[in-house]
Order: sequence, then structure tokens, then C-alpha cells
Amino acid sequence: MSYILVLYYSRYGATAEMARQVARGVEEGGLPARLRTVPAVSTVCEAVADSVPDAGAPYAEPADLKDCAGLALGSPTRFGNMASAMKYFLDGTSELWLAGALAGKPAGVFTSTSSLHGGQETTLLSMMLPLLHHGMLLLGLPYSETDLLHTEAGGTPYGPSHLAGANNDLPLTAAETRLCQALGRRLARTAIALAR
Repeated sequence: MSYILVLYYSRYGATAEMARQVARGVEEGGLPARLRTVPAVSTVCEAVADSVPDAGAPYAEPADLKDCAGLALGSPTRFGNMASAMKYFLDGTSELWLAGALAGKPAGVFTSTSSLHGGQETTLLSMMLPLLHHGMLLLGLPYSETDLLHTEAGGTPYGPSHLAGANNDLPLTAAETRLCQALGRRLARTAIALAR
């Protein structure tokens, strides 16, 4: 059995922390997690970013997607949509799509917003669209995760979410952390079941 790829973009650190919690859940669920990020999109024409980020997870490569047993995809919210860096990366996966490399693999999504009604659910849905085109099997969070019934911060049945606050400095709540870990466990257990 392979690994679950936890692929994210994070500007202020909240989505990166969510990714770490999803990865923790993946490993609790019985598979290794591979944390990867994507570079920011440059506003300078033909700018070239370093091939290794200054901090955090390494940049993702198509092989990370091709070889994974499942995928957790995370992005902050940008006007109710995924961040352009994540969209740019996903737009470059046509070869994987042509090969059907992700078809039949489980996937889930997570997001962070600076306001409670800042487009969490539409961002999660926007990340699901390319995954559906790749033929992935989408997993959300069932209401048996009782934090969904009681959270006053982030959390949706479409996937974990986090309220980072206007200054993007609020830490994950205990409920948000548990929901991230629950998604990771669900992805790992589903990938294991599909491999049988």
C-alpha cells in the first residue's frame, strides 16, 4: 500500500497546520502521509521560484499524485474559490488525467478562511471539481463526527474548515483539529479497503 498525499497551499500557516492534522489522521488510519505544497503564482512575468521552499513541505511533483493511494487537498479561500496557486498546479495535471492515474482513488478537501461566512463551502466545492474530472472518489465528513453538530468555528460535511480570523492568526480549535484528523483517518481507511 502506498501513501496518502496531503497537498496544500498556505500563505499564513493555517492551511499548513490543517494539513499536518490531516496527515496525523492518515497515519492513525494506517497509512503513511506525504505532505507536499505548491509554489505561489508569481505576479512577475516569467519569474522562477526556487525549486525548494524556504520552509515547510517540499513542492509537489506529478509523481506524488500518480503514485498516491489517495489525496487530501487543502487551500485557503480566495473569494469563495481555491487559491490561484492550487488551481495553477491542478491545471498542469492533464497528463495524469489522460492516463487515468487518479481514477478510483479516494480524495477529500479542506480550507481555511478569515471570516466565518467567507466562502468555506464554495471553496471546498471548487476543489472537488477537478478531482471529479480525474475520476476520484470524493469523501466528506459524516455527521457521525459530532463536532459538525456543535462547532462554532469551522467544520462542514464537505470537508474540514477553519476560521483563521481577520488577521489570520486564530489557532485551530479542538473541534477543527479533530475534524481534520477524522478526514485523514477516513481517507486512509477507505484507501486500504479499496485495495483489498
